[in-house]
Amino acid sequence: MDIEKRIALIKEVGEEIITENELRELLERKKKITAYDGFEPSGKIHIAQGILRAININKMIKAGCEFIMFVADWHAWLNKKLGGKLENIRIAGEYMIETWKACGLKDVKYVWGSEIIKDEKYWEIVMKVAINSTLRRVVRCSQIMGRKESEIMSASQIIYPCMQAADIFYLNVDIAQLGMDQRKVNMLAREIAPKIGFDKPVAVHHHMLLGLTQVKSKAKGIERKIELKMSKSKPNSAIFMTDSKEEVEKKILAAYCPARQIAENPILEYAKYIIFESFKEMKIERKPKFGGDVVYKSYSELEKDFAKGELHPLDLKNATARYINKLLEPVRKHFERNTKAREILEQINKMQITR
Repeated sequence: MDIEKRIALIKEVGEEIITENELRELLERKKKITAYDGFEPSGKIHIAQGILRAININKMIKAGCEFIMFVADWHAWLNKKLGGKLENIRIAGEYMIETWKACGLKDVKYVWGSEIIKDEKYWEIVMKVAINSTLRRVVRCSQIMGRKESEIMSASQIIYPCMQAADIFYLNVDIAQLGMDQRKVNMLAREIAPKIGFDKPVAVHHHMLLGLTQVKSKAKGIERKIELKMSKSKPNSAIFMTDSKEEVEKKILAAYCPARQIAENPILEYAKYIIFESFKEMKIERKPKFGGDVVYKSYSELEKDFAKGELHPLDLKNATARYINKLLEPVRKHFERNTKAREILEQINKMQITR
């Protein structure tokens, strides 16, 4: 695949690329390119972390990247996830891996935080990041942990951004391919890289899928996107990868989806970023008196009809639930039929899920 096609694929993933010129130079200069994304194990994962990530990562792999999925168990511990119980966090990490494998995420390398913290070279990099950062700059990265700058943070949460920046350097990452909510720490890594002898990572920030429930927010820009995104701390705002067929239908039917409204419409986002990416078309099933069945070959066609009022929100919701359930069925079967996976899910279901 030539460079232009590779860049085009990566641009499909990145809502923001910092910078495209650096990405081009990287692809021209290096044969082996490593990209990564990192996740705190903190309970069940939703479809933005599962299906959407599989879609995006498979595009990065197709574009010639070797991809690392970083299971940030120590980071979750520092961030007090799952009650700060490391043993539960590790179970959640195993659950994440089982889920990713079941939803079609292949050819990735899994690396655990608890593996790399054993190397003193890692801690040397963490210290270098800390030495070259101010406390104010680190606190500004608090949103990567799902926190606000105004919150009182523990000392462990001050260490966290220094570790996340160090992860990039220790893992020899060329492309940090994370969500827009992780932007500030990627910028920190880019600022510090030349000071401590590393190349700047290219940052490819993917879109954050909207939550299903309406959220009133006065924030703007990235902060607004973060407030509106799908969140596992708000169960009704998210479809989880192991939700039942009935749970999916219930959540989607109750979702915010005003007629004719395109902006900040979560059901349209599901159609655009998940359904059309996975199936390349979307069939709306309707009774003849309501116009009969219609098949949309592109998202733009569907959006146009919805904006004109020719596609009713309920018909869109019913179709969305049907397609999402098709995508989740292999995951459900994996956790039903695989003994190890089933036991892990049973343990996850017993845990108290915190933010």
